[in-house]
Amino acid sequence: MPGRTPEGDALTGLVLPAFELNGEFLSAAAMISAPHELTPARWQVLGAVLETPLPVAEIARRIGLGLTRQSVQRVANDVVARGWADWKVNPHHRRAKLLVPTQEGRRAVTAMAHEQHAWADRVGGAVGLENLRTLRTLIARVIDVSRQYREGSRRSEDR
Repeated sequence: MPGRTPEGDALTGLVLPAFELNGEFLSAAAMISAPHELTPARWQVLGAVLETPLPVAEIARRIGLGLTRQSVQRVANDVVARGWADWKVNPHHRRAKLLVPTQEGRRAVTAMAHEQHAWADRVGGAVGLENLRTLRTLIARVIDVSRQYREGSRRSEDR
């Protein structure tokens, strides 16, 4: 079996740090959200619908991170049970209701703004604006090329 190229080795070397970064972001989100009775998952689901009501499947697609529609459904049911969101009829789909934040849900997310801003300002300031912009561009590029590869692989498997 042939070895990887230097570029393949470099990309493979990013996998564990990327998982570690995701874990760090989730730990920071847990620290920020806990005093407000939110969890990172509740925060993500509520945040996804602050601007536009969405069905659970669309929330799962937007959040990404490998979350299934079923896990997003559980979190959505939880935020509804807590009074932070309601279900609304979806004019485009009979069964897929739209999740809509209540005023209490908006307040819960807004209440974390000070802590989230302090964290982002401290970490962002230490890393630097240009470094963060470059990193965002590079991450988007890796995601885009990986998706293209996977879609091409799927199409070739279907043949």
